[in-house]
Amino acid sequence: MTTRAESILGLLTGGLIVSCQAYPGEPMRDPNTMAQIARAAVLGGAVCVRLQGIADIRAAADLTVPIVGLVKDGGSGVFITPTLEHARAVADAGASIVAIDGTRRPRPDGLTLAQTVAGLRTTHPDVLVMADCGSLDDAIAAEQAGADILGTTLSGYTGERNKTSGPDLDLIRSIAARCVQPVVAEGRIHTPADAEAARRAGAHAVCVGTAITHPTTITSWFVEALATTSGRVS
Repeated sequence: MTTRAESILGLLTGGLIVSCQAYPGEPMRDPNTMAQIARAAVLGGAVCVRLQGIADIRAAADLTVPIVGLVKDGGSGVFITPTLEHARAVADAGASIVAIDGTRRPRPDGLTLAQTVAGLRTTHPDVLVMADCGSLDDAIAAEQAGADILGTTLSGYTGERNKTSGPDLDLIRSIAARCVQPVVAEGRIHTPADAEAARRAGAHAVCVGTAITHPTTITSWFVEALATTSGRVS
């Protein structure tokens, strides 16, 4: 019999996860707006969405695809679903997959990642855990801690790896070669070609956020491109 975890991971195979997030103070920073964007992404073929915030997750509860849920608390160090209490709240809100900081850095509640995963499973045994990692060592440790999915989300942000201009393909390859659990490529995937490259590098699935769901940044890319050609006519 296929388990719920196997069913979800099978659904994600080769698919696109769309991260629907807006920063505090932005016009789109509204749970209903994020839920509408998530629904639009599903219409476009996304097999899963990633949502930040309890209200956002609840607002998208009617989606027919799995939700990767997280909460951000703080602005430095471990701030992606940083504690067991946060993780349980995300699961209670309806997330099928709880995204947790998967680095080896100290966590605010003093628990290890393994203790956090185990603690979540005592109350939510059917929920999967996605570890947001910043390096191969993070991914190895996260797998040993019991994470179901290994993300490259924090590559370039923890000081262990340089920040690449596009997806960290070397890290994707390294994790896929070393670890058993599936890899979700996330971070600086700006084009369909980037997504294809990440998949070829060994990603089980690809998560795209900014390039699909953040119009302020997308607009700035076009504005900057036009600025470089100002006054020149071909």
